Amino acid sequence: MTEATLLEPCKDVKAFLNSDLKLLINGQRVSSASGETFEVLDPSNNSVLTRVPKGGSEDIDRAVRAARNAFETGPWRKLTVSERGKLLWKLADLIERDLEIFAQLESLDNGKPLAIARAADVPLTIDHFRYYAGLATKIHGETLDISVPYAPGAEFFDFTLREPIGVVGQIIPWNFPLLMATWKLGVALAAGNCVVLKPAEQTPLSALKLGDLFVEAGFPAGVVNIVTGFGDTGAALAEHNDVDKVAFTGSTEVGHKIVQASAGNLKRVSLELGGKSPSIVFADADLELAAQGVANAIFFNHGQCCCAGSRLMVHSKVYEELVERVADTAKKIKLGPGMASDTDMGPLVSREQQERVLKYINSGLSNGAEALAGGGIPKGLDAGCYISPTVFNRVTQGMQIVQEEIFGPVLAASPFEDLEEAIAKGNDTEFGLAASVWTRDINKAHKVAKGLKAGTVWVNCHNIFDANAPFGGYKKSGYGREMSLHALEMYTQVKNVIIQIH
Repeated sequence: MTEATLLEPCKDVKAFLNSDLKLLINGQRVSSASGETFEVLDPSNNSVLTRVPKGGSEDIDRAVRAARNAFETGPWRKLTVSERGKLLWKLADLIERDLEIFAQLESLDNGKPLAIARAADVPLTIDHFRYYAGLATKIHGETLDISVPYAPGAEFFDFTLREPIGVVGQIIPWNFPLLMATWKLGVALAAGNCVVLKPAEQTPLSALKLGDLFVEAGFPAGVVNIVTGFGDTGAALAEHNDVDKVAFTGSTEVGHKIVQASAGNLKRVSLELGGKSPSIVFADADLELAAQGVANAIFFNHGQCCCAGSRLMVHSKVYEELVERVADTAKKIKLGPGMASDTDMGPLVSREQQERVLKYINSGLSNGAEALAGGGIPKGLDAGCYISPTVFNRVTQGMQIVQEEIFGPVLAASPFEDLEEAIAKGNDTEFGLAASVWTRDINKAHKVAKGLKAGTVWVNCHNIFDANAPFGGYKKSGYGREMSLHALEMYTQVKNVIIQIH
């Protein structure tokens, strides 16, 4: 590896990392009840970035009580919807002001290239809060015409109210720490709820920084509370009987536990879980566009995307050419620290994740899959959590690398013969989060999109997101939708009011 030019963190980021970081509960920065802290590591070299509080069940309880008080008796409920929207817009302005700070924190904490955080993560975050700032004034019920056969001659006025659920617990993953928090916070607050946010223990920094901006923007105390900690902290939030709804993004395994934990008070649950998304390339596709798109589908964010295009299915007529192009792209990807100027792909988020991905790679090799690119840890980068972009050739459906979510830069490729086989193979998994189809034939695109059991189907593109576009899964990829108007369904409840007027 050639020597990379590492960007020195800006003074504001250094000051943040060197400060005494605390939880945000009831508008105040506080230590954890236990006084314990834990290390936050830089995945590019496993050095310690800083320490954050190790929150536990007592801290969750304090945060939930603060959120409940803010929701029931605080000034939050008295704000007009317009005032609520203005607060969200002000928050977006503050994030825009601090764009570089957030981008550097994401790069240091998660490992993603700084250029990606600057161009995607933070701008999408800003856009998302502005979308829901505008939506705050457009949440409404409806009037209904009803017939009551047992009340002849009576006249009724029937209308619905769409009201906030109450206290929402939100558990955030480590792959897009800031953006995933935003997906949940924006809609929850626009709808009038109060929140307890638990970021991933691997990547808590941008959430803690975001907490500072909630205070600066003028959100009332207790409306947003942030508690850092480990899995037991998230479990305490999911189980809490004064939490009305829990939203979780993460693994399907943990999703099952969230559902079980919700049973105590039958709280609402929304889940955005795992994926094993197919990229399906037909013989009539623009192969140059498809090759680049397929590579981006799996290697974007180091493959640490729930909707990563980790299964490549290519028509047999163009299989060899397309897969070779993708493998060539994989070989040219420059690995290095996220803060390095020439990095294309950073490290995985942790040593644990690196070991998990490596285990899957070794499983593929031992089961006879051929690695056309990658296949292990790159030379010279042993100190960090790196995995070489890997392309497996001519895999079979029963292999672990085909059926199970790897969550790393590992692509499993296989050929197909016709449209029906492509759809069948695309659906041959327990997941159903996303898929992409590559073809010049619009009829074929429609048929495949309709036939795939996936919450999102991209045609001639992959990983395209917008605040106005709903995102969520079929099957074991979860239920409920993030973003768009559809997300409101998981953060509001409908009240019917019937008035006899004659």
